[in-house]
Amino acid sequence: MSRRASLPIIAALALIVSCSGDDTTIGSPEASPNGSTDDSLVGDSVPPSLDVHAGEPFPADRCEANRAAGTIIYLSGFDLHADASIVDVLVAESRGYYDELCLDVEVQSSFSTDNYPLIAANDAQFASGGSFSEVVDFAGANDAGFVALAVEGRTGIDALITKEGAVPTLEDSRGKKIGVKAAITPSVRAMLAQAGLVLDVDYEAVLLDGFDPMVHIEVPDIVGFPGYKSNEPLVLKANNVPFKLYDPSDYDIPGSFGVLYSNLTFLQEQPTAAQDFMRATMRGLADAIADPEAAAQIAVDALNASGNAASFTPEGEASRWEVQADLLEKSITPAAPLGLPLIDELVHELTVYAQVGLFDGVVPVIDTLVDVSILEGVYDAAGKVIWPG
Repeated sequence: MSRRASLPIIAALALIVSCSGDDTTIGSPEASPNGSTDDSLVGDSVPPSLDVHAGEPFPADRCEANRAAGTIIYLSGFDLHADASIVDVLVAESRGYYDELCLDVEVQSSFSTDNYPLIAANDAQFASGGSFSEVVDFAGANDAGFVALAVEGRTGIDALITKEGAVPTLEDSRGKKIGVKAAITPSVRAMLAQAGLVLDVDYEAVLLDGFDPMVHIEVPDIVGFPGYKSNEPLVLKANNVPFKLYDPSDYDIPGSFGVLYSNLTFLQEQPTAAQDFMRATMRGLADAIADPEAAAQIAVDALNASGNAASFTPEGEASRWEVQADLLEKSITPAAPLGLPLIDELVHELTVYAQVGLFDGVVPVIDTLVDVSILEGVYDAAGKVIWPG
C-alpha cells in the first residue's frame, strides 16, 4: 500500500491517460524525439515478457518484481505543495495508481536541496529537484549517480523579486545582498551573470529563515530574493505589497523545473519498479493538468494531514498549480509528452549557464545524468500513458 510520512522542512488536454489499444512506445527508433534508444540506461533492460500493454492485465511476474523492490521512498521538493514533480506524485498516490502497479510508495515531505545526499546514498529512491541544472550541480557536489527521469517544466520557473525602487536595473544589484532559502536559483544566477554580476564577487547571497515572502520582503539588509513565479509573486500581490520582478526568460535565459530523479543503483536493481513509479506519476500529472482544482485540493489534504502549520489554502494551491500547469501544457506535443526530458533543450540550458560562469565555465556531460528511455517506454506513439486494464 502507498502511504505518506511527513518530515519537517529544512530549508482539454491532449495527453490525458487512456487505455489506447495502440501501445507502440514512443521509444521506438522511428518515434523517439531524442534518438536515444541506443543510449538508454534502464528502460530497454526490461524483458519483453514483462512489457505492459494498454487495457491488458498487469503482468504477474512484473507485479512480483515490483513488490520485491520493497518500500520506495519519494522526497518532495517543497513540502507537499501543488508543484510540478510533487502534485503528480500526490495525485497518483491519492488515486491508488502505485497500488495498481504493485508498488509500495512512501511520500516524505522535504526540500529539494536536502534531497540529494539521501538519493545519492539510496536512502530514498526518487526525489523532486528544483531544475535540471540544480540536479547536475549537486551531482558534481555529491559525486553521485543521479539520473533525471522526468523534466516536467521546459522553461525556468524562478525569478528575482526585488523591493520596490531598490533595484531599478539588474546592474543595480552590484554590491548588494540577495536573500536565498538555500542557494541562489540557477536561472536567476545565470541572468545576473549575463548582466556581468558574479556571485560572491559582485553581490552576496545571504541565507533567509523560512519560506514566507511577506517576511522576506521586510528583511532590511537585502534588496530582494529569488522566488518562483507560481508562489511568492502571487502572495505579495494578494497582500498588495509592491515589488519588481526580473524574469530570466525575458533575458533569453533557458531553464527547467519539476524534475524527478533517482539514482543509478536503484534503477539498475529495480528497472520495472522504477519505470512503473514513473508510469503512475505521469498518469497523476495528466490528471492534475486535466483537473487543477482537484489536484490542488489533494495537495491541501496532504498538507493538512502533515499539520499545515502555515495554513495553506485550496485557493492558494490552485493559483500556484494553475501557473505551473499552464507552462507545462503549452510545451507538450505527441512527440514530446509530459515530463519527457528533451536532450537538446537540457544541453542548451547547461551551455548558456556555463557560458556565464556556472559549472566553472565548463558544459557538463550529461550522458549518465538523464535517461529518456524510462518515459519513452511509458508513453505510446500518441503520447498517452500505457496503462493496464
